[in-house]
Amino acid sequence: MTALTLSTSSAATVRADAVVVGVAKGAKGVVVAPGAEAVDKAFGGKLAAVLETLGASAAEGEVTKLPAADGLKAPVVLAVGLGDAPAKGDGYDNEALRRAAGSAARALSGTKKAGFALPVEDAEAAAAVSEGALLGAYAFTTYRSNGNGSNAKGGKKNDAKSAPLGEATILGGKPRDKEFKAAAERSVALAAEINRARDLINTPSNDLDPKSFAAQAQAAAKEFGLKVEVLDEKALKKGGYGGLMGVGQGSETPPRLVRIAHTHPKADKTLALVGKGITYDSGGISLKPAGHNETMKCDMSGAAAVFAAVVAAARLGLKVNVTGWLALAENMPSGSATRPGDVLTMYSGKTVEVLNTDAEGRLVLADALTRASEENPDAIVDVATLTGAMVLALGNRTFAVMANDDAFRTSIHEIAEEVGEQSWPMPMPSELRKGMDSPVADIANMGERMGGGLVAGLFLKEFVGEGITWAHLDIAGPAFHEGAPWGYTPKGGTGSAVRTLVRLAERTAAGDLG
Repeated sequence: MTALTLSTSSAATVRADAVVVGVAKGAKGVVVAPGAEAVDKAFGGKLAAVLETLGASAAEGEVTKLPAADGLKAPVVLAVGLGDAPAKGDGYDNEALRRAAGSAARALSGTKKAGFALPVEDAEAAAAVSEGALLGAYAFTTYRSNGNGSNAKGGKKNDAKSAPLGEATILGGKPRDKEFKAAAERSVALAAEINRARDLINTPSNDLDPKSFAAQAQAAAKEFGLKVEVLDEKALKKGGYGGLMGVGQGSETPPRLVRIAHTHPKADKTLALVGKGITYDSGGISLKPAGHNETMKCDMSGAAAVFAAVVAAARLGLKVNVTGWLALAENMPSGSATRPGDVLTMYSGKTVEVLNTDAEGRLVLADALTRASEENPDAIVDVATLTGAMVLALGNRTFAVMANDDAFRTSIHEIAEEVGEQSWPMPMPSELRKGMDSPVADIANMGERMGGGLVAGLFLKEFVGEGITWAHLDIAGPAFHEGAPWGYTPKGGTGSAVRTLVRLAERTAAGDLG
């Protein structure tokens, strides 16, 4: 991952291959943002005018490169748009800083070192710039050849021009200040774990199945001092995990349930995080139509987010117990696959009529939610790429938040917005429950088509232990980005929900959630 340093050096004197400055849309055109004063001075106070001559508008994420003026140590200046300038007396929004730093870092691929002279008024702003730079510099290169037929996975180096930015130096950061230092350390740990989730999501299903995913969790547990337990197909069958076994029985690679936990000796609260980990989703016998299969390696994004959040909690030493449950299976059609109309007996003892084998995520989550509930945590949050209906409702950048407690739902929504993840609170209308009534089982895995994302939430609610506060995050939209990169968001796996889960753990550790 890109290295991160803090520096009190001036943007004019920093020794780097490029210096990044921010520009914004002012009332009369482009204005230079705080942090870039020394660079503007080197241009005779006319940096904004030069940029406008080059066609820059300071639109959010817009990048303009130009040769450095005399007096600057760095040979290249990269101006990145911050969007509208804030009102007088207000600072720049942290998410604007995060996205700008990400856009700049992507534009500087192949560069060894860059100084980021963006507005850094305090440690919080420094953290935003740091996160943006580290996340924006991300590149998944495992399977790329380097141009001569050698594959990077075999140990060959990739083309230097496409290599991620080597080092990001945050100017205006104070390396000896406790708050700035802590902010930088947190940013490094958080970005590393978000990028871990991205790597998992981007890994093709022929190299990431339930068994190999579980092995990665075991390796991370050993490295970071976590407790880990893996239930294989024998243990799952013996334990009565009908949801996991029912989904996974059509595949040659059997399912797994992984429990991975960060514990703190002084913690008095416990969070349980449950992640959907369908390492490939063909739809099973209810096969997905053409055009819907190609990205289904990403259907384990919820489990990746949970895994990354637990490791991040350990790396940050949070005074809260965080237990992750990874419900891992591959959903494939075969002679042994679950059929529409089959009835599964879940770990909870409830029976489920499977009307559609492509509604499999809720089945594996149901078993994991019941198992997590047995430990009586203070709260449970599940994360899943669960329904296309939620993508239709909220688009590709916003995840849904549902809960059995309105205050908890509001808290998670506010936390997500605080850390820069777009979310929206959704209802759980009780009248939709009737649509899942089954003539042969306790409940069906499908209900009314309209409001399908809400129906899925109601199904999951049935498997949460009585009296336990619970929330459900449907990240089907933002988990995997198929368009061009923007801000710090890459093409492919995004690591959606990791920041929200980590901040939730931090808030819980601080006693801010009651």
